[in-house]
Amino acid sequence: MEKLKCTVAYDGSRFFGYQVQPGKRTVQREIETALARMHHGQKIKITASGRTDRGVHAVGQVFHFTTPLAIPTGNWTKALNSLLPDDIYIRRTEGVPDGFHARYDVKRKEYRYRILTRGEPDLFRRLYTAHVAQPLDLEKMNRAAAHFLGTHDFSSFCAANTDVKNKVRTIYHLDVHRESEEETVIRIIGGGFLYQMVRIITGTLLDIGTLVLSPEAIPEIIVAKDRGAASKTAPACGLTLWKVTY
Repeated sequence: MEKLKCTVAYDGSRFFGYQVQPGKRTVQREIETALARMHHGQKIKITASGRTDRGVHAVGQVFHFTTPLAIPTGNWTKALNSLLPDDIYIRRTEGVPDGFHARYDVKRKEYRYRILTRGEPDLFRRLYTAHVAQPLDLEKMNRAAAHFLGTHDFSSFCAANTDVKNKVRTIYHLDVHRESEEETVIRIIGGGFLYQMVRIITGTLLDIGTLVLSPEAIPEIIVAKDRGAASKTAPACGLTLWKVTY
């Protein structure tokens, strides 16, 4: 048996998230279906660095699987892409030691959230950006971003329906920058993230950028450890899992 690690990109617009769900089109289901075809009907389970929600995209998601097939590593990428739909693309495949685990060995993850800031929405960017119909105060957003850095209990920035007990996480980097005249990007790197944590942080930063909240409110929201203290969850469409580091 050989263990392989794949880096995969996908457009999350037409998926019900990454993880397999009964009767739903998901990224994991499509990849495992392709692998089953390569293995003559044998089910091959893949394990990813984590799951993404419905509508969330990825350019650097990672998963591993084991296979009995004796195929040169360099041929796996081409073979899988020939069987996958157009909204999933295997970027590379590499052999890894038996002890490698795509989820438990993660050191850092990077997400990027893209925001369209102009009066009118853009029909052709609606699946990849969140629309805000007014300018954002990036100076205030970056002042607020600094308060998130370090290790904190992020209970206020976690979906209320999660069953995770330990909500302590570490954020290494968080910045807000204007990528073009109309697009702003929030970039966040952490050791791991709670359910909807990036989108709740983004929603709160957007309230700061539109002057609904003050940057100095962030420490109080963190200390509250209460989901109700933070802002609304930002839409999934603007979010991309950018990179996973091991």
